[in-house]
Amino acid sequence: MPENKDMLQCYNRGCGQLFDPNKNDKDECCHHPGAPVFHDAYKGWSCCNKKSVDFTEFLNIKGCTMSKHSNVKPPEPVKKPLDKDLEKQQVIERRPPVTGPQLPRPPFDSPMVTLKASIADALRESVQKSAQKPVTPEDGIIAIGTICKNGGCNMSYEGPQTDGTMCTYHPGCPVFHEGLKYWSCCQKRTTDFNTFLSQPGCTTGTHKWFKEATPAGTVQCRWDWHQTGDLVIVSIYAKKYDPTLSFVKLNPIRLNAKLVFREEGDAAFELDIELRGVVSVEESSASMLPTKLEIKLKKAEPGAWSKLDFPKNEPKKEAPQPQEEKTDEDDSVDLSTVEAIQSMGKVNMTG
Repeated sequence: MPENKDMLQCYNRGCGQLFDPNKNDKDECCHHPGAPVFHDAYKGWSCCNKKSVDFTEFLNIKGCTMSKHSNVKPPEPVKKPLDKDLEKQQVIERRPPVTGPQLPRPPFDSPMVTLKASIADALRESVQKSAQKPVTPEDGIIAIGTICKNGGCNMSYEGPQTDGTMCTYHPGCPVFHEGLKYWSCCQKRTTDFNTFLSQPGCTTGTHKWFKEATPAGTVQCRWDWHQTGDLVIVSIYAKKYDPTLSFVKLNPIRLNAKLVFREEGDAAFELDIELRGVVSVEESSASMLPTKLEIKLKKAEPGAWSKLDFPKNEPKKEAPQPQEEKTDEDDSVDLSTVEAIQSMGKVNMTG
């Protein structure tokens, strides 16, 4: 058996194993020859069209191709060169002006109205199918080859001796925003997905071979928002929530949305916020889709919102002075509620 210094790192996507170059004569590398694809909350591989809305499940998708191991990094996707004529053009971005509240704000605890949400047939079917699946209890046995569930750790379980090795991992959660990819715990930002995956952990500890159970009664869901001239759209990303138990309640300055998951023992995710602007309850709507809950809030007055809500620890300005036109131009999505991912899985660590 050669020493570790004689072993090479396989750079095939989805493999990441160490291999002996002198014994690399068989097709033992199971990997993805394609590239990762992220679209509309789905994560998948271009080579086999396998996808998932869960980041951990995506990282654990088994490779679709067998070949020899390779320590040569795969080429990066070729970016299309920018048209020289477009480079010369001046891009002028027009946005509606950010304005302060003009309409009077009713009390936060004003009566709430439950929106009648449209429910997609695909969501109804997925919930019905999941309810028919038998639930099997965990036996507590660690299978050989199980990947450590700590984010950023690539170690696999090979027996009790593996517990004696150091786990280097990221205690935070992955954040994807405006093309940047980074861990919330150490903030090392990159635009390349493989570079993000290869970032060494910033904390050491013990390996975690089982995914932590969700705290009783709670589920973590990712959500974000964007706006147009007339609407504010809030999206809560989730799968297999029960549309008959979930709801959206609204008053002119308050949004309360709750998703209930029967598979998790009726655990729930709830969003209850005070809106920055005033909305028209009668003209607002909600759609329950297989991968998300989409809420369309009709603005009751013109202008862009600087942010979606008033954080609970931020004092609300009731009546700004007319001569003070100080507005917050930061309309970026607040990703502090991105769902925490408990494991990274076994994937390629390319730079």
